[in-house]
Amino acid sequence: MSAASAPVSPGTLQLPDTSFFASSRLANLFGDLWTPGFYWQLLALACCLFVAWALARALRSHFAATQDNASSLGAITEQTFPLLSVLFMTIAKAVMDVGGATHVLETFIPLLLSLALVRALRRMLHSSFPHARWLEEASKAFSILVWGWLALFLSGIAPEVIAALETVGLQVGGQRINLWMLTNGLVVVVLILLSSLWLSSILEGRLLRSDHLDISLRIVLVRVSKALFVLFASLFGFSLIGLDITALSVFTGALGVGLGIGLQRIASNYVSGFIILLDRSIRMDNLVHVNNETSGVVTQITTRYTVLKNLVGEEFIVPNETLVTNIVRNQTFSDSILRVVTAVSVTYASDLEKVLPLLESIARAQERVLKDPAPAANVIRFSDRGIDLELGFWVNDPEKGIVALRSQINLAIWRRFREEGIEIPFPQREVRILGQADVRMCDPASS
Repeated sequence: MSAASAPVSPGTLQLPDTSFFASSRLANLFGDLWTPGFYWQLLALACCLFVAWALARALRSHFAATQDNASSLGAITEQTFPLLSVLFMTIAKAVMDVGGATHVLETFIPLLLSLALVRALRRMLHSSFPHARWLEEASKAFSILVWGWLALFLSGIAPEVIAALETVGLQVGGQRINLWMLTNGLVVVVLILLSSLWLSSILEGRLLRSDHLDISLRIVLVRVSKALFVLFASLFGFSLIGLDITALSVFTGALGVGLGIGLQRIASNYVSGFIILLDRSIRMDNLVHVNNETSGVVTQITTRYTVLKNLVGEEFIVPNETLVTNIVRNQTFSDSILRVVTAVSVTYASDLEKVLPLLESIARAQERVLKDPAPAANVIRFSDRGIDLELGFWVNDPEKGIVALRSQINLAIWRRFREEGIEIPFPQREVRILGQADVRMCDPASS
């Protein structure tokens, strides 16, 4: 009779069948289940977890008032508990290896490492794609993959899965590519790209919060750093999986030809975007006029286009090439002070020495009109219907609009002129009928 079918004598403790988990960590764990060393391992495990939890809680409370959840410190403190637990378990395993088995600790160390990896992946996804709708689904998918592979590793099935994937492949040139190589390479590249995007998001947050750099320079540094992070991460990931990156030179050459021929205008917009951001000819919150129909405040500058928003809420998406190659009126380029003009006419019977100071006092009474430079009224011309005057005044907030302010000043001028008896002329027509007595008629219609 074989050992597997040998009868069990009465009073003998029967262990659970571990043949399914042969040569696995779970089989070793079940083998220690009824030994005294098992309970010592449980005690060591509990002590490691408690000490790691206490230290992690103290660190989180220490940094809670000084950093937000999106910062690098927040990501580090989030991983404190599993990483400290792994550290203490490794130390305990090294001590207990001298006198007995450590299969309990060997089982929980990959569990905690997997927990740290899942948390790190969630943090990277939330930092790299904060407004993505698929974020929760991607986080769940990554968690399932990590915990699923851990289950295969603990049960001892992982080597069989790897061997099965290695049997499926094809020969490409002098190298054989199999499913395990592709899967492993994909995982490595994705992890490296997520890490690079996470690091670039941390750098972006620090740059955008910096008050020592101009906003345009900060935007340039953010975009250049993100592109460099992704580029170097991709090259590093390809080299790790054994792909010859020199073969990419053919692809980059073809891409350059395509950009030069088929994507010339798009490439020109991207180059123009970096020119705008570097020379700072157009910056955020500038009041820009491209033409009579397109004007507004700059609300966004991307590498391909610039967004202008006017006072009625319309947003204009202007290609960067248009802003670089055409004449653009930037009313707040060097400063935000802008001169506004309104015109009015008075009759020849009016006292100009009284009218001009009156106009200046009306402008000074408005809250948005600057006292320095002071408003100034001038005589422009002597026309056929009256004397044309011009009232000029300065504002430092043109992004709030000029039409409403000019309307308020014109209305105030009309009221004061009516109170002071100053007449605003209007076109008149004199009609004479020959052969009869002279009859004069006043026609308010324009001649």
